[in-house]
Amino acid sequence: MEKIEEHFANLSIARRSAVTKEPTYLLDIDISKNIQEENGCIVAVSCSNGSIRLYNNETLSLLRKFNGQPGLLKGVRLANSSSHVFSACTDGTIKCWDIRLSGETPVQVFKGYPSNVFISFDINCNDHIICAGTEKVGDDTLMVFWDARMSSQNTCPVKAPLGVYSETHSDDITQVCFHPDNPNMIVSGSTDGLVNVFDISIDNEEDALIATCNSGSSVSSVGWSGKEYRQIYCMTHDEGFCWWDLSNLDTDQPVTSLNIQDVREVINVQDGNLDYLVGGLYHEKTDQLLVVGGTNTGIIHLINCGSSGLTYMRSLERGHSATVRSFCWSMQDDALLTGGEDAQLLLWKRGATEKTLAKKDNMKIASSVQKRVRVHSNDSYKSKKKHSC
Repeated sequence: MEKIEEHFANLSIARRSAVTKEPTYLLDIDISKNIQEENGCIVAVSCSNGSIRLYNNETLSLLRKFNGQPGLLKGVRLANSSSHVFSACTDGTIKCWDIRLSGETPVQVFKGYPSNVFISFDINCNDHIICAGTEKVGDDTLMVFWDARMSSQNTCPVKAPLGVYSETHSDDITQVCFHPDNPNMIVSGSTDGLVNVFDISIDNEEDALIATCNSGSSVSSVGWSGKEYRQIYCMTHDEGFCWWDLSNLDTDQPVTSLNIQDVREVINVQDGNLDYLVGGLYHEKTDQLLVVGGTNTGIIHLINCGSSGLTYMRSLERGHSATVRSFCWSMQDDALLTGGEDAQLLLWKRGATEKTLAKKDNMKIASSVQKRVRVHSNDSYKSKKKHSC
């Protein structure tokens, strides 16, 4: 087994994206698995100004841009096996563009119900199903599903939902994440503090709910990890971290591997501090989970996650000049992509030498794109049913 430290020990900046005229936060990043552009993969970035940008992952040259979203973007995903890119928007739609075309018009729009405000979404590994999570409106908090498949005979550019899950979360659904290999498995996280795991091949929501795990706080992100992706994890808005092993659901072994209410209190960062968590990164080659955090001045911290707890591994410095909002690991070439509030997209590689412009000054834009922080007391949660973590 390779050691994860070997992959991250001498990461340095290889490229920076070109300076943009309009300051914008880079909110989410995805990289294509199979679709190639020239000599590299495609990187998709969602921006706080409502645009989707596509870059070459080797040169970070801008390939094309899709503009004109009427609301805030909430994520970007490249299809796993086709030339499409998807984004969710607070206007209650998921839009799909053909990355080979330069036009501004999406080739497909997946429309929700009239009151829906989407704040998270994902597409499953076979590109058949899209799921989006909503803000709570009235008493309604929904996971909305669509058939993502496109037919040459399809003359209607707008698709209605297949159905919804409405009973298992009681507040905003901040992230939904499909299993990397199983198209029927999905995990959801919410500001109600719950992380739910579903098998959507089962007909109704009650039976589809496999496990409910309680984080004890407002969930900001969720993900899958471990061999065969039998583990799930979450970050919370008050910088907590939880890690669960689903392979122990039907055993006497504990499902909860780690539950840390504030990572900042347990991690000693060399010559610095930890201000926030960005998310998790599961490294398949080493079977290791990393927690990615950082400082408000743009330093990135990599934290190793093991059964005994979290341990500081290393920091990436002299890259960003402001808070890092997003990252994506490229398994194809062992490279890390990061995006921040300084409007920069950075490519980090082992032993690389930067050949681009100097670091940009800090950029700030309207606070409307800031994450909402909701802290809940631990006694405000109820286990739903079946397996509880």
